[in-house]
Amino acid sequence: MKEQQIASLAARITLAAGFLSAVADRFGVWGAPGAANVSWGDWRHFVAAVATLNGYAPKALLPALAVMATAAESSLGVLLLVGYQLRWTAYAAAGLLTVFGTAMIFSLGVKAPLDYSVFAAAGAAFLLAAQTSAATKKRAAKLRLNSERQGTPVPSRELQ
Repeated sequence: MKEQQIASLAARITLAAGFLSAVADRFGVWGAPGAANVSWGDWRHFVAAVATLNGYAPKALLPALAVMATAAESSLGVLLLVGYQLRWTAYAAAGLLTVFGTAMIFSLGVKAPLDYSVFAAAGAAFLLAAQTSAATKKRAAKLRLNSERQGTPVPSRELQ
């Protein structure tokens, strides 16, 4: 494998692990609330953390926000692992992490997202998206060149 492919795979796996581990924590997979290295330990404690990060949100909306965050993190974790629509998945991961980090700044202060490397993970996701985009463009250019040499049209789905 080339260095860029290895780096891309490492970014995909580590970003996915971060998302899926957080989801597992809120369902008690890593242990009960208060146990060592457990952030929430159950759904109730996770919803309380969502309330802390979204102090502006109406109380009735907090469970829905918790469900949406869980669905987004679960989906992104799986999509990153399988590599489906990688460029757009990576952009979505970067966006979610940026929003999460920004919410942390407003509710917990600037140090919290830095301590948890939220913006570093967002940067890795943006880099993964950019690297995937560059690789896609390079592959499309190679297909066009080969097509021109052979005089055959390239299907449009191959150029995406």
